[in-house]
Amino acid sequence: MLLAAAAGATPANDILTVTDGVVGLAWLIPTVPALGFVAVLVARRWLAARAAYLGVAAAAVAFVLSVAVAVEVIGTPATYVRELPRWIDVGGLTVGFDLLVDQLTVVMLLVVTGVGLLVHLYSVGYMLGDSRFARFFAYLNLFLASMLILVLGSNLLTLFLGWELVGLSSYLLIGFWFEKRAYATAAKKAFITNRVGDVAFMVAMFLAFASLGTLDLLAIIDAAPTLSSGVTFTLVLLLLGGAAAKSAQIPLYVWLPDAMAGPTPVSALIHAATMVTAGVYLTVRLSPVLVGSVDAMTIIAWIGAATALLAALIAVRQDDIKKVLAYSTVSQLGYMFIGVGVGAFREGIFHLVTHAFFKGLLFLAAGSVMHALANETDLWRMGGLRRAMPVTFATSTIAWLAISGVPPFAGFFSKDQILTEAYLHGYGGVYLVGLVGAVITAFYMTRWYVMVFLGPARHRPGVHPHESPTSMTIPLVVLGLLSAVGGLVLNPVHSGPLYRFLAPISGDITAIGYEPVGPLGEAQLIPISIVAVTIGIALAWRLYARRDLSGGRLVEPVRGPVAELLERRLLVDEVYEAVFVTFGTRLARALTWVDRRLVDGAVMGSGALSVATGRLARRAQTGMVRTYVAVMVVVVALLLAAAVALTADVTVGLVR
Repeated sequence: MLLAAAAGATPANDILTVTDGVVGLAWLIPTVPALGFVAVLVARRWLAARAAYLGVAAAAVAFVLSVAVAVEVIGTPATYVRELPRWIDVGGLTVGFDLLVDQLTVVMLLVVTGVGLLVHLYSVGYMLGDSRFARFFAYLNLFLASMLILVLGSNLLTLFLGWELVGLSSYLLIGFWFEKRAYATAAKKAFITNRVGDVAFMVAMFLAFASLGTLDLLAIIDAAPTLSSGVTFTLVLLLLGGAAAKSAQIPLYVWLPDAMAGPTPVSALIHAATMVTAGVYLTVRLSPVLVGSVDAMTIIAWIGAATALLAALIAVRQDDIKKVLAYSTVSQLGYMFIGVGVGAFREGIFHLVTHAFFKGLLFLAAGSVMHALANETDLWRMGGLRRAMPVTFATSTIAWLAISGVPPFAGFFSKDQILTEAYLHGYGGVYLVGLVGAVITAFYMTRWYVMVFLGPARHRPGVHPHESPTSMTIPLVVLGLLSAVGGLVLNPVHSGPLYRFLAPISGDITAIGYEPVGPLGEAQLIPISIVAVTIGIALAWRLYARRDLSGGRLVEPVRGPVAELLERRLLVDEVYEAVFVTFGTRLARALTWVDRRLVDGAVMGSGALSVATGRLARRAQTGMVRTYVAVMVVVVALLLAAAVALTADVTVGLVR
């Protein structure tokens, strides 16, 4: 029944062009935070601490406008196009700032502005006292505006504009404390890694325009069935290259864990609502193109599965409170790509939404803990915080259960539906990898939870843990409520309200003809998932909650060569350092030598030869007539002598 529901044809939206009304005001959603960025940046010295009010107000206005647009689209389902002035009109390429508003846009707008507003509010307390307090809120507004441009763009080029601005914003915020070398390096690493994916995205745009003559998203979706299988396969893989960088998938995930160098609110914004969701959004937006190549979708599914498992394994032995969550984000994004790859596009977006709830909550809770422990990040120097920080503890408990996949919390429904669809669509191997990843997820998140909040206190002497201020705890409570009931309200089964709402934008997989892996149905698959989660939690509870952790690393129960390899992140960064930095530097130096000695030598040598020839010829120009006559006589005499000699040789030859 579920397979039939997933594979059934989806109803198409009517396309409406609007210039007024609520949807007609959609252009204000990215414009308001963009103006907030400019205003705060220009007047930051005068505003000082008051910059927070302007930054939060801009985010709040964007959220209110998003809610209004959502109400309009829910009441009158359609695909709305808000035409705006053109910004490129060259030859056959016409690109405007037109906005596209449909069901997927609405979901993304609510996630981006909703979580973004909570992060802005949280930052008021977290960043208070920082020397660049006002500048931080300017950058937050820019980040929010950039993601909103990406989500609302009706063509690939406008989407790409937001895509690049998101990269710029992340660079500014990850390296916000650039005085510390590690933070500046992390910002550069994120920026450069994402440029690799951006090249793939640009080539995808070139291919789309060359094949279809347009960059308009609706036109591309409409013409997708006319593309040849080879073009579709190539186009999807190129889009995957861009998405893999933004959404931290193998092999371009390495920037995301290091991005934890930025302030914690930035981590929450990147991981929950903005940058890392861009790749998932792009692939789901173009899902009607993806369904034209089953092979490409299979590659996406396996990349997602491999990323989910690899990141989960690495997270098992990370001791930084935010690094664990960072690798957790990489892993959870892998599940979203599993959903995209197996054709469960709506389930992938559902997991994106629930992940925004509980991962935003986890990062803000981590920031609350760091705030209480004088910026301590080592899990081995925490513990015993459940009484000192009751609000943070209670909300973190909800987030832990949600991400672990315990029913009825949000993460259970979304992750379980992705695994169910993988099984029902014939991806048995992907299903098993995802199930193992679920066990490991429950394990490392239980480890994180126990080491932070339970057991004896292990913090440094002189540190006095305390609950965070109200501006920080209110976002925790809101996200806690959403993490607790969000999944149950939005999509408890595959026919829930979110599932039906997103139906018109999903690619139609009817023609693919998936078959279930085996005889099991969802009624059997759900208990299997619950058992898997229980195993992970029980094992971690036994290893960590039942042991004395006050001795530090010496009592780490997960030991051995494999554990040490996981602690070193499987040496992936070392390999990248050797291949792309060390070898790349040597190759660049060798090419520099070739350029300077050979290429420049040939160019400069030809120039020097011309100069020498000119100098030699210049000596013949004396300006004296008698010299010219003498030279002419000598030359004529030589020519006559040569002619006589040649004539004599010819005559002798004829006589003979």
